[in-house]
Amino acid sequence: MDAVDLPRLIFSLAFVLAAAKAGGYLAGKARLPPVLGELGAGLLIGNLGLAGFSRLDYLKTDHGIEFAARIAVILLLFHASVESTVGEMRRLGVPALMIAVSGVVGSFVATWMVARWLLPEAAPLARVFVAASLSATSVGVTARVLRDLGSASSATAHLILAAAVFDDVFALLILAVLGASGAIPVVLLKAVVFLVGGLAIGAFVSPRLLSVAARSMSIVLLAAALAFCYAMAWLSRLFGLAPIIGAFAAGVAVEEWHYKDFVTRREKTLDDLITPLASWVVPIFFVVIGIRTDLSGLARPPVVTLAVALTAAALLGKQLCSLGARRADATVDRIAVGLGMMPRGEVTLIFANLGLTLVAAGRPLVSADTFLALVVTVIATTIVTPVALKWRLSTARSRF
Repeated sequence: MDAVDLPRLIFSLAFVLAAAKAGGYLAGKARLPPVLGELGAGLLIGNLGLAGFSRLDYLKTDHGIEFAARIAVILLLFHASVESTVGEMRRLGVPALMIAVSGVVGSFVATWMVARWLLPEAAPLARVFVAASLSATSVGVTARVLRDLGSASSATAHLILAAAVFDDVFALLILAVLGASGAIPVVLLKAVVFLVGGLAIGAFVSPRLLSVAARSMSIVLLAAALAFCYAMAWLSRLFGLAPIIGAFAAGVAVEEWHYKDFVTRREKTLDDLITPLASWVVPIFFVVIGIRTDLSGLARPPVVTLAVALTAAALLGKQLCSLGARRADATVDRIAVGLGMMPRGEVTLIFANLGLTLVAAGRPLVSADTFLALVVTVIATTIVTPVALKWRLSTARSRF
């Protein structure tokens, strides 16, 4: 193993973190989700070479930054799922599941058709990978938009977020199949067994671990939760699955009553403890994604066409969620459900990043141009969703 250049690593991490916070701050000023600012900062850094400045190009392949990004994405999935409990998913189960299935099927079919049309030379698996990457709604982006619009406590918001969690479960199962080696039925069975078994393990370990930690200081509870998260990520890797699947299962397994002594004393939840840490660590992943994105592809019309077509398909495909919401409570705004399920974010970027490393027919599963198109789709859907939801909620406020 090569020796670590510690001074350069420290500088790199400090620089990436500063860029992430600056980008997030500017995005917040523009009333956009911070993830767009973090991606934008990475895009700027990674494409300075187009203006003749290439001294930061090493960040695209730096092993230290890559390691930090992998740690960040595990924390991201844990944080995204820690407020989604098994109990809540059971309570909103049928309508949320119907919405998620409708949206995943609609998005998958629409984007697969675009990939088949505009990527005729790509391997069939590559087209499936592109379609699968755009099937999942971003829980984080959706939650942020609903909070900003003052609708986070509505029945519609709860249903959207529950459906988005199911969405992510389906996407992670697909990711497990596409990202692991072996026969598809075997890998799928392993993924299902791990998710079910992981939740069972979590239901046994989490209350015992966190209840003890909750008797001490907040830092002890946070450390215990993170240890549980990364242990589940390690266990997932032992199953031959992506570590993020274990992190996601760990978050869903944690319930507030597991650490009720702490909540009673401090009136804080585990999410409150994780948020400050995640706000510094998670942005590293989004900046790194931006750094790896080569914007020179936008000078080629086929890439622009692919990005526009994928964005349109991704937006329209999720409108099937409105049909899936027919079994929901009468107070739920079905149109708002379809609009709220549109943003793509962390899962799409995780897919895209993994696709760069997988090989099919001797070529990367996701080419640099396709990677760029997927990043553009994430940005476009994240911008469109707040505008569309604000319009819908302002014209149908009486239904919330």
